[in-house]
Amino acid sequence: MLRSILMGLVAGQRSMAPLAALAGAARLGNLPYDNPQARLMEHPLIAAGGVAMAAAEVGGDKMKTAPDRTVFLGLLARTITGGFAGAALAPPRRQLEGAALGIGAAVASSYCGLAARERAMQHMDQTTSGFAEDVIVLSAAFAIANARPALPSSVDRGAQNPS
Repeated sequence: MLRSILMGLVAGQRSMAPLAALAGAARLGNLPYDNPQARLMEHPLIAAGGVAMAAAEVGGDKMKTAPDRTVFLGLLARTITGGFAGAALAPPRRQLEGAALGIGAAVASSYCGLAARERAMQHMDQTTSGFAEDVIVLSAAFAIANARPALPSSVDRGAQNPS
């Protein structure tokens, strides 16, 4: 469930980054579970849409007129993609829990990320701070989406000491 939380944290920073990362992982066959959310991201049109929306968000974030990530529509987008990604990365039969963790992490991350970005903008301009955030967030998103899930501890013990 850690990956659901981590991708929720990503969604709080860039609402569309989880979709782009899941699309890439699905294309490579790296999503950990076969669930409806993962199968949806395998569809070429859905995957292309997720990547296009993420690219548009990255560009729009640098504009002086870009709203804060905590405005209603911004938070709504972050909760939707955080929940979707949390469900997609959750183990079988735990998608609802994964979605809830993704949503909670996205909301908390939105407020913390806004405070951090405002602090960064005291030392650099909006564009520079945005590019720095993009590098961190997009790198994290793709790493999280493509990571292999850890084996449950009972499976690890069984493999080490077969009975």
